[in-house]
Amino acid sequence: MEFNAVYVIVAREFKKFTREKSRLFSAIARPLLWLFIVGAGISRLVPHDTGVPYTQFIFPGIIGMTILFSSIFSSISIIWDKEFGFMKEILVAPVSRFSIVIGKALSGTIVSTIQAVIILALFPFLGFRLGMLQIVEVIAVCVSLSFCISAFGIVIATFYDSYESFSVIMNFIIMPMFFLSGAMYPVKLLPGMLQLVARLNPLTYGIDIIKHVMFPDMAGRMGPDFSLITSISVILAASVCFVLVAGRAFERKD
Repeated sequence: MEFNAVYVIVAREFKKFTREKSRLFSAIARPLLWLFIVGAGISRLVPHDTGVPYTQFIFPGIIGMTILFSSIFSSISIIWDKEFGFMKEILVAPVSRFSIVIGKALSGTIVSTIQAVIILALFPFLGFRLGMLQIVEVIAVCVSLSFCISAFGIVIATFYDSYESFSVIMNFIIMPMFFLSGAMYPVKLLPGMLQLVARLNPLTYGIDIIKHVMFPDMAGRMGPDFSLITSISVILAASVCFVLVAGRAFERKD
């Protein structure tokens, strides 16, 4: 893997992100609306004997939503690079395809993690009392989940050449991924078929790890859905799988 190529790709994408202030604003406004408007409304329908306020329960899911939207849409840069010919210049350069994939995934990881950390900073306003170690652990989870989802977005972007077709398929994928991730309600309470789909969703396991960190003593129906080892293993395995598939997909475009 060529580290110089990875650095150049990451620096280019990060510079584009810092120049698009509206992108950062919209990425933060969306989870705030879900947290304080949708969450506050649904909390009126949730029984108060669940052991945790509903707005606290969905907070890991809102962090996951921030990562999901930001990571997936960071892969749009691949479509723009294809349309403007920059991707051809990258592909003819003497660098491995996996360096390109790693560079794109890391750039999406950095941008998504920054936005997730901004949302995480709201935890005192929701009544959380997180220690420094818990905050560091949540950020570490955000990094790993952002990399996994960014790599997933790159896999999909390799199969599309126009922004319009990519946007359609992304909108078709993103919302089901969010609603079937345990973000708004526990996976264990879903019908059997939907539980099966949720288990195929990598976002489910990332949000589950954040629940383990934020609610270490919580069990029962509102607690984490999987063991911590299972969720970590799935995120790591999925990340490796997506990078390998994306690298192979880029090689086929030679």
